[in-house]
Order: sequence, then C-alpha cells, then structure tokens
Amino acid sequence: MEDSAKEKNSWLKRLTNKYRLVILNDESFEEISSFRLSRFNVYIFLSTLFILLVFLITSALIFTPIKEYLPGYTGGDYRDEIINLRMRADSMERSSKATELYLNNLLQIVNGNVPVTKVDTPVVDVGSTLTPFDTTNLKSVSEEELNLRGEMENESSYSLGLNLSLNKTPGETNPKSYYFFPPIKGYISDEFKPKDGHYGIDIVAPEHEAIKACMDGVVLFSSWTSETGFVIAIQHHNNLISLYKHNAVLLKKDGNFVRAGDVIAIIGNTGEHTTGPHLHFEIWYNGIALNPKDYIVF
Repeated sequence: MEDSAKEKNSWLKRLTNKYRLVILNDESFEEISSFRLSRFNVYIFLSTLFILLVFLITSALIFTPIKEYLPGYTGGDYRDEIINLRMRADSMERSSKATELYLNNLLQIVNGNVPVTKVDTPVVDVGSTLTPFDTTNLKSVSEEELNLRGEMENESSYSLGLNLSLNKTPGETNPKSYYFFPPIKGYISDEFKPKDGHYGIDIVAPEHEAIKACMDGVVLFSSWTSETGFVIAIQHHNNLISLYKHNAVLLKKDGNFVRAGDVIAIIGNTGEHTTGPHLHFEIWYNGIALNPKDYIVF
C-alpha cells in the first residue's frame, strides 16, 4: 500500500512539477523569452486546442458550402432539381407515348384499316340556323394543309359507324335540335374566343367534381398531352365531337361506348395551359368549333 501511494504521489508530482522553457539567441546565447510550464498545463493546452479545432471544422462543414465538396453529399437544392428533372422527363415520356399512339391510330384510320359504316353527312344552313363561322382564319395555313383538312373531314372513318339517336327529332340535323347533357355545373371563367385560338369554354367547378358525357357516343381519344393534360374526346352522331381537357382522372378508354350523362372523368388541373382546377369543353361540328353556351346551360 505504501509503495502504491508513493508511486501515485510521484506521478502527480511529475505532472505538476514546474519547468522553464527558455528561448535563446543561437549566436549570443542571449535569453529572448522564457515560460514556466508544467506537464499538466501542456496537456490542458493541447486538449483545448484539439477541441477548438474539432468545433471549427464541424461548424465549417455544417454552416458553409464546403460540405458540398464532400464525397456522397447531396444538398437539398440538388435533390429538388433532380426530382423536377425526373418529373419533366416522365411527363415528356408520357407525352411521347400519347403522341405515338395518336399517330398510329390516325394512320390506321387514314389507311382504312378500321371497319366503318358510312353515315350521311347533313347539310347545314349556316346562314339561317347557326351563327356564321367567319371567325376562323383559314388563310393562315398552307394549301396542302387545307386539302388535308378537307380529306380528313370527309373521311368516313370518323363516323365510327355510329347510329345514335341523341334524343333528337327524326329528320332533323341542326345541332340546336339535339339535347346536350351539361358535362358539369359551374361558372364560366373564359369564354369561346376562336380568334384567340380558344375554341371552347372554361368551366370552374368544385374539386373532385365528376365530368359527364354531353351525348351518346364512342370515345375517340383518351390519353395525356403535355399542353392540355388528361384529355378525352367523344365521337357523336352526324360528325359531332366533344372534347374535355385538363382532367385529373380519365374513367373511359379508347373505343368505349358512353351514354349521355355517363361519368367519363374527374375535373382537374393537368397540363401546361391551365391555372387552376377547371374543365375546358369544346364542341366541333363538321370540323367547325361551336360555342357550347349556344346549346347548353351551365
């Protein structure tokens, strides 16, 4: 016990013994400065210096951009940018697939590979029964495009062999004689402006509101486009087509037969050309855009 106590006292004594650190001139041996130190003071100084260095390095890594140079580190801004790029790439891929599907379907129709039955095209007295459609500027397109439009409008494939009553009086072909079921109830935020390229109306309604088919028909197109989001187009009797754009969800597929009032989609805010949840609704007759307000009370 006495030997152990002596060793402990000897160790403490060596730790607290004072030493003098003298700095001399190498040539004249003149004393420049001196310091009284102990081993304990040296340990305390080195420990404090080490802790201070660790604190400074840690603070620099946390609060400065130096951390971005560390291998494997990914900042929040980079993650947001990667997510945004991934979403844009996914949107472009879906748009590309939708365009490819549309072109393939169009090619099948043009080549006559889709079995169809010819439907008589009615003659409409535009001057007496309908609003004159002099707002469509056909001079802004080439002659080849005009010829293509004429061929496509007269192509019997677009009739899809429909024989639908549309709740009309027999023998009448004027669209105003048809009964159009309101696709949705709401207020109109943007009017029919064909001069500005707005060939329909925008209807604002509550979120998750169901969109219904305006008449009996067959789904001609049900897919995604980058500009108008989820779009569904329905071919009706007598070359009438209705379009429903910016939907959140599509409930019908290409080729599905629908009745007037059937739920076909859910109102949404998809696509680039939208600023809020709404339905962009269009009606086309013989290749001419009609103002839906002339036929439906919203």
